Amino acid sequence: MTDDLISVITNDHREVEQVFAELEDGTADPKRRRELTDHVIAELVRHSVAEEQYMYPAARKHLENGDELADHEIEEHSEAELLMKQLEDMDATDPKFDRLLSNLMDSIRHHVEDEENDLLPRLRAACSEEELRELGEKVLRAKAKAPTRPHPQSPQKPPANRILDPGAGLIDRIRDKLSGRAR
Repeated sequence: MTDDLISVITNDHREVEQVFAELEDGTADPKRRRELTDHVIAELVRHSVAEEQYMYPAARKHLENGDELADHEIEEHSEAELLMKQLEDMDATDPKFDRLLSNLMDSIRHHVEDEENDLLPRLRAACSEEELRELGEKVLRAKAKAPTRPHPQSPQKPPANRILDPGAGLIDRIRDKLSGRAR
């Protein structure tokens, strides 16, 4: 498998959907639901941060109405991040937990559909294979240093996000280690 931008992003989408399916199957006890939710939040945050650092700037550069598209996707990230922030420390037995989790899954599925049916095909057509490969590598590197917890007030556009996200990521990974939160 190549690590071009399209494959990296779609692979992330599939991995998140697998966690969603396990959350929806109804067999996990509250402790496991909390662990799965923490895991999916960490993955979604890392994925979003990397998209904001590299994929959306590529859309702005290469696509007609790229600014509009990127702004729309970032707005969807912001909405999802607010839901993740609400879920972050909520007990899985809280009556609001399932409703918020369902809202998050619906939001992410809509976002994935938009990206896979519109943005990604347009980027594939507009960018060279080399560019897509370079972007994929940058996204993977960004994910490795990205935050693992939602930070709704943090910048979502370069250059500020590229400067601040690695520091927030380091702090999040320390917090994850100290709290025993799975990554």
